[in-house]
Amino acid sequence: MRDEGPRLETDRLLLRPPSAADFEPMRQMFCDPQVVAHIGAHPLPRADAWGRFQRDVGHWMLEGFGQFTVLEKASGRYVGKLGHARFLRDLGPKAQAEIEMTWTLASGFHGQGYGSEAGRAALDWFDARGTRRTACIVAEANLPSLRLAGKLGYREVDRLTGDGGARVVLVREA
Repeated sequence: MRDEGPRLETDRLLLRPPSAADFEPMRQMFCDPQVVAHIGAHPLPRADAWGRFQRDVGHWMLEGFGQFTVLEKASGRYVGKLGHARFLRDLGPKAQAEIEMTWTLASGFHGQGYGSEAGRAALDWFDARGTRRTACIVAEANLPSLRLAGKLGYREVDRLTGDGGARVVLVREA
């Protein structure tokens, strides 16, 4: 049996590594046009969602950190996923970081402060591990995520263009 990993609690949220029961709500989240508007712009096919989910589960096993499942404590509802990952993708020459912070929240939870609440909890936990610099990459048009990145202490260092459109690269020093 594998270690269940850390469980973080805030006033309103529970953060924990993903479990099998999280796949279906995660898949549904990635089928919501509001959610995918700045992440590929199309609903994620079931097989792709499964691959993403397996990546999230495996990341905890290989790295000891990863994307937390975020649940609303009062209702138990799936809010989304948020955390850190080593995706090994090109973040441009100015990021100088291998580890990224990412977040994806179900649209029914947008605008309620859950991203910043969960983000602060995940950062506190991750910073205690000793990593000094992390990055995030956000679609230029995704203004709510850019605001969240700023609230979490990320600052713009670069802009990239490519198949994914215009993206802003941000970094944070712990």
